[in-house]
Amino acid sequence: MPKRILQGKVVSDKNEQTVTVLVERRFKHPLMEKIVRSTKKYRAHDAENQFKVGDTVRIIECAPISKTKRWTVLTDAQASA
Repeated sequence: MPKRILQGKVVSDKNEQTVTVLVERRFKHPLMEKIVRSTKKYRAHDAENQFKVGDTVRIIECAPISKTKRWTVLTDAQASA
């Protein structure tokens, strides 16, 4: 099964080798047929501590690294675009 790749914005880099990434997804509500924004925070592994608050990054699923970390920072989204 392929690993999911998400794009979001770094909202916290206070922990060592960890960043918190806010991912927003948009979908059409099934009943109201209105575009709804839904956000979720993911904790991702950043081995070199190179990403700071405000950076747009891509994260990929991985094996559990700690209790809450199941994602790894893949790349800087602006660099790959």
